[in-house]
Amino acid sequence: MPIQEGEKIPAATLKETNMQDVTTEALFAGKKVVLFAVPGAFTPTCSEKHLPGFIEKADAIRAKGVDDIICLSVNDAFVMDAWGKDRGAGDKVHLVADGNGELSKKLGLDFDGSGIGFGLRAQRFALIAEDGVVTKLAVEEPMKFEVSSAEAILEAL
Repeated sequence: MPIQEGEKIPAATLKETNMQDVTTEALFAGKKVVLFAVPGAFTPTCSEKHLPGFIEKADAIRAKGVDDIICLSVNDAFVMDAWGKDRGAGDKVHLVADGNGELSKKLGLDFDGSGIGFGLRAQRFALIAEDGVVTKLAVEEPMKFEVSSAEAILEAL
């Protein structure tokens, strides 16, 4: 069962794009954070719509009191670094790697993409968390991109 609104983000260790470990505690404690997850860096919807939307709307999202906008994917830190540079994320969106799918699994928002050669991946979703507690969760239906967009999250803020 996926994490629910009102629940705390579980403890997990992720990788920054510089290969340094970062814990969910460090990412979420005492902050208002938007976290969105994509099934894969460099994939069409993720690269053409999901990440670019959050880059474009970053200032408006931060103006609503958000301290950080985090993009999560079950990719390695090197891929996330290259993807962020390729898409021009700069300091607008904080990309982190969930290389082993640890957080995606603990959130209950992973899926088996082995049928299409992806292996374990994160579902496409977005959430808002305040001090590590989920206040809004929007999970996409498979092959959809509607409820987790930057525009939808901006409206929810």
